[in-house]
Amino acid sequence: MSPLPAETAAPTAAPGRAPEEVPTLDRPFAGSPALGWGEGEAGIVLPAAKAVGSVSKERVGQALRLTKKLLVDANLDPATLRGERPEAALAVLDPGQPHLLDDLNGSLRSPDEEHDPLSLFSRFDPDEVRLVGDVVKTRGHMTFTRGEYAGVAVHADYTFVYPVSRADGSTEVTRTIVRRVLHVELPDPAKYDVAPGRLTLVEYNGDIGNHACDVHDGFLHPVFPSTESTGPSPTGPTEDPYDRSRGFEESLSDCGTVSRV
Repeated sequence: MSPLPAETAAPTAAPGRAPEEVPTLDRPFAGSPALGWGEGEAGIVLPAAKAVGSVSKERVGQALRLTKKLLVDANLDPATLRGERPEAALAVLDPGQPHLLDDLNGSLRSPDEEHDPLSLFSRFDPDEVRLVGDVVKTRGHMTFTRGEYAGVAVHADYTFVYPVSRADGSTEVTRTIVRRVLHVELPDPAKYDVAPGRLTLVEYNGDIGNHACDVHDGFLHPVFPSTESTGPSPTGPTEDPYDRSRGFEESLSDCGTVSRV
């Protein structure tokens, strides 16, 4: 499949159906519409920076680069994916934000249903699964506007597709699909009491497709086709985790079914 051009705005429909193929260790994206998506960090293509109001082009460029770094360190960094503490991602955030880092650190120390690090970070239990190959498929876009704090606001919407197999050496492959939507700002440190070069995380949301919805230990738990379900039956509708045309108010149900992986 030819690589798709970079996404510059929300698509108007879900991607078409890919040929029915079973993913393998050699072809982990077989049968996935993500086959033509970008690979890892290269799939996060920044828009051209330009001044917004009194905010300079250079300042906008800095905000875009920091947003990309946050996405990469939270969703693509090998240590983060192995379930280690996401130090690099946390270091992008302004430590002065009320409660934010305390909440994130608490969720990493003692995850539960109400305090889940998966809301921002993609993490797998290395004793359970391993990534297949070294490629995570990535697709999305960023936009920017003048922020509320004399700086620039960035909206990022990206989907990450992780091919995985069991850590016990099984050759069965499946995929977990995670969509992240972030609203961040880079305020003006000359006017606000903020840490220069750190992002303010205003809002963040996440959708996870193909993940055991009854486990809340801070790790992604992909469901393999051969696995007999022991958890609760899905209660939500069947939805397409590759459909990036959905608004986030139409996000995947907490315990729904995905139409494809």
